[in-house]
Amino acid sequence: MSYIKLENLKKVYNNKVTAVKEFTLEIERGEFIVFLGPSGCGKSTTMRMIAGLETVTEGDILIEGKSIVNLQPKDRGISMIFQSYAVWPHMTVYDNIAYALKLRKMSKTKINETVIKAAEICNIREYLDRYPSQLSGGQRQRVAVARAIAIKSKLFLMDEPLSNLDAKLRVSMRTELKRIHQNLNSTSIFVTHDQSEALSLADRIVVMKNGYIEQIGTPNEIYHEPKTMFVAQFIGSPPSNLFKVKVEKKANKYFLTNKIFKFEVLKEDLKSKLDLYLNKTIILSIRPENITVNDKELFSTKINIVEPQGSHVVISVDVENNEVKIVSDKLNLKINQTVKLGFTDRYILFDEKTGQRIK
Repeated sequence: MSYIKLENLKKVYNNKVTAVKEFTLEIERGEFIVFLGPSGCGKSTTMRMIAGLETVTEGDILIEGKSIVNLQPKDRGISMIFQSYAVWPHMTVYDNIAYALKLRKMSKTKINETVIKAAEICNIREYLDRYPSQLSGGQRQRVAVARAIAIKSKLFLMDEPLSNLDAKLRVSMRTELKRIHQNLNSTSIFVTHDQSEALSLADRIVVMKNGYIEQIGTPNEIYHEPKTMFVAQFIGSPPSNLFKVKVEKKANKYFLTNKIFKFEVLKEDLKSKLDLYLNKTIILSIRPENITVNDKELFSTKINIVEPQGSHVVISVDVENNEVKIVSDKLNLKINQTVKLGFTDRYILFDEKTGQRIK
């Protein structure tokens, strides 16, 4: 039996706007799950239903086999960490962490032990006598995490908790959150629209769009094996490049063609699937790092933009009036330089009409 089960969750506002549709997910104890998607896709609404901050229109939420949809938020055994930290400004760090423990009428000795342990886990023990106004944004976020840890909840919910931090601090706090999660073996759900956070933190990612789940998978599965064109383009920086190609067959060989290139399909498992698409247009998706530069020539073009990234460069070229981005370790590439481009065998094909992967 799964530790947490979300069954066909649905949320409708004012009998008109459906924010979440047919959301079903099973979560194992100790998993770090990330809800990822653009603004308005329903990820925060789903989290708020789990927390009890939004009512469930349809469906059920079970923790250890017991439904919690009719329980008050305080009775669900869930801790939530907000984007705005939500720490009490008039209380010291110690009192912020201890507040919920006092409400539970825990002994002073036990409260003190719990607060100190949570503060040590979050590396803020030296700040216990300070007020939030005396702390940086990252330190305040650690206070919020320590407060959640102290309660020893069944589930941690985190709603874009790093979005108010600067870029460097976000990266370091990501590492800290992952370390804390691993040390506690806690079960966590994290909401973000930042794919870098999702890929670095998650055991599994739930990609959402328009209230629906597009795909559930590990970071590697989501990145390398997207099931839809939306996932291919939403995940990755730069995202996947998409080419419209026509499927042709000559002498038992399959080719993907357009005005710029003719590309032979060598993957045996794909060939039988392409019989359904002969002389039709489909979409070829390839990641920027899977386009080769000056190694083999499928077609040639000029470089429009070069973006140095230290260990690699990102170059932009035009293909049939569409911008194509390529990641290369050739650091001496220049603007207006003519380059020979080729494709590795790490590409994916999509049905143009449905947006679903051909496999």
